[in-house]
Amino acid sequence: MNIEELRDYCLQKAGATEGFPFGEDTLVFKVGEKIFLLVGLKETRSFNAKCDPERAIELREQYEEVRPGFHMNKKHWNTVAMDGRLTFKQLLEIIDHSYELILKSLPKKMQEEIR
Repeated sequence: MNIEELRDYCLQKAGATEGFPFGEDTLVFKVGEKIFLLVGLKETRSFNAKCDPERAIELREQYEEVRPGFHMNKKHWNTVAMDGRLTFKQLLEIIDHSYELILKSLPKKMQEEIR
């Protein structure tokens, strides 16, 4: 997966927006004003995605491409390499999981407006 494919996929999500709240080097994707994915534009071989804590541990144990989130709460965020053993489908599943976690954390009314 490259940065263009990552961006296109994230922006296909209902209610997804992109921006640069941390400066021009970090592209951030949000739903309902909450972040679900970040990617550095200088280092585009990995991204940070939110993850259920138990699943995060499983993924980290199973794949060396999944590490505790760099500069993030390591219990809830993973840094995921896009140039390793993980398949395109697996990367999409990680993105989907992150998006769904954030969407479900939003107030019900906002969730309904987004869907």
